[in-house]
Parts: sequence; C-alpha cells; structure tokens
Amino acid sequence: QVQLVESGGGLVQAGGSLRLSCAVSGSPLSISTMGWYRQVPGKQRELVATITNGGGRNYADFVKDRFTISRDNAAKAVYLQMNSLKLEDTAVYYCNALLYVAGYRTYWGQGTKVTVSS
Repeated sequence: QVQLVESGGGLVQAGGSLRLSCAVSGSPLSISTMGWYRQVPGKQRELVATITNGGGRNYADFVKDRFTISRDNAAKAVYLQMNSLKLEDTAVYYCNALLYVAGYRTYWGQGTKVTVSS
C-alpha cells in the first residue's frame, strides 16, 4: 500500500518558521514530481510549490523568497521549509506526489494543519 505521510504542522506566531515533511510509504517503482498544496475552508486547494525528481522547483508567487521546497530521493521524502510566516498562510497543507505503481497516478497526503497566530 503506497501512501504519503505528512508531519510538521502546528501553531506558530507570525514571522516564525515551520518545516513540513512528507514521506512515501510503500515501494512505488518511480517517484516523479512532488509538491505541496494548501487549502482553507471555502476555498479551492492551491499550489504552494513543486519539485521535480531532477530538482527543478516551482513556487506560487505568494510564497517566493519565504518558503523552500526540497526532496531527498533516497528517503522518498519532500520537505517544505516555511519562514516569515504570515496570518494568511494558515491552512491545511497537503503533500502531493506523482508515483508509478501500476501506472502513474497522483497521490495525496492526509493533510497537516498550519495555524499562524498574531
């Protein structure tokens, strides 16, 4: 059973930092692009950042220069370092990965809540 398991959410003051982690459990034959998305109640899930298996990164404009996405291919993991957090960063953050099991398919983590307080 292939799953994405997230950790690292929590409560932080504005201006603070958090690091989210997401690990792939199980044994996919290949891991392609991985990423992070976020969602607040009443709004659509939105892209935060993605990273290819070659290390190419893409960021949403609202997190550039504050968030950094990275991955460890040997550990089958992706990370999101979030600095200078703002109140509007409060959301549930979801890990996403394109995995090859019996064909390529997108997998999602269960979500981890990030709350930024004033």
